[in-house]
Amino acid sequence: MSIRLIITLTSAPGRGGELAALLKTRCQEVMAEPGCEQFEVFQSALDGDKLTLLERWADQAALDVHAEVNRTRAPITQGLIAGSSEREDYVYHRTR
Repeated sequence: MSIRLIITLTSAPGRGGELAALLKTRCQEVMAEPGCEQFEVFQSALDGDKLTLLERWADQAALDVHAEVNRTRAPITQGLIAGSSEREDYVYHRTR
């Protein structure tokens, strides 16, 4: 059963484009990981400093491996994200 993550990030004021570009590169890296079904970033059309990261993983084991790989990645540039991010986890049930 797939696991869906929805992560909301807010960039430092005026730096949404920079954060989106950095995350685009990260998306390309993560999509190559085993069990990654989706890893995409979306930038709000109304507030350029608000971004949403959509992830879908084949199962919890794939997500656990991803978490371990993330520990070896360089952190996002300090000061680029304002405040904390918000993460919601869902079990993915396809409805159509």
